[in-house]
Amino acid sequence: MFLPLLTAALMTFQDPAGDARGDGGYILPQRPAVTEAMLDLRSFSAQPVDGDGGRTLRFGVGLGQIGNPWQAPSGFSAAVIDVFVRTSVGGSRTLADTGLQVRGPGGWQYHLRLSGFGSTLEAAPTHPGAAPTTLATPTVRVEGTSLVADTAIPAGKYAYWVTSSVYSPLTPAGLLKPSTSRSPLALQASRDGAPTPVDVLAAADDGLAFTAGTLAPVGETRDRQTLTLAGLGLAGLLLTLWATVRVWRRTP
Repeated sequence: MFLPLLTAALMTFQDPAGDARGDGGYILPQRPAVTEAMLDLRSFSAQPVDGDGGRTLRFGVGLGQIGNPWQAPSGFSAAVIDVFVRTSVGGSRTLADTGLQVRGPGGWQYHLRLSGFGSTLEAAPTHPGAAPTTLATPTVRVEGTSLVADTAIPAGKYAYWVTSSVYSPLTPAGLLKPSTSRSPLALQASRDGAPTPVDVLAAADDGLAFTAGTLAPVGETRDRQTLTLAGLGLAGLLLTLWATVRVWRRTP
């Protein structure tokens, strides 16, 4: 099970090792050689940092190994990491082109994609049918076996969905989708339409991403706006009761 380690400035989650096989039956492509460790999520962290535009978020994604089979200038090209960020109520419930949906209430407001050939940051569509809004390009670097990304997302304690997929230059989105093909270039799965990620940030006993196609968030999952409104409503009720009692006591 992932273990959250929380401090005032840093939020970190650990993910089980050796589970980058989707539902357990995914077979990685043989050409180019991609190892499970290159795709295996080990940790995820979110930390506020000071920049020219104020306090923003820096993300760290730990992998079992940094792989660069496609010789990207960035130094990594085996995995594509998707980080979806929930900051408030509403948002998009489809986790982009991963084949997964949000489990539970709410959705994401920001989508960070880390790819060796160009990382991106988008804001969720503002209304149904609209396209996501492209934001400032994140700065990504390799540190040991981790990818570190500085983003334009305002600092805060949020909820996150994190996935790891196989990179492919042969698809428009750069993601190798699972299939039943036995080609050495294929990501093999037992069924067509299986979710694209081979690993997700989730508890060891949570397999719903690959059986039901839904992924639960980690982090600050409370709906702050709803809690605030509930608190204001309770305060108003208490104030009304207090005023009623005062009037009742003054009545002869």
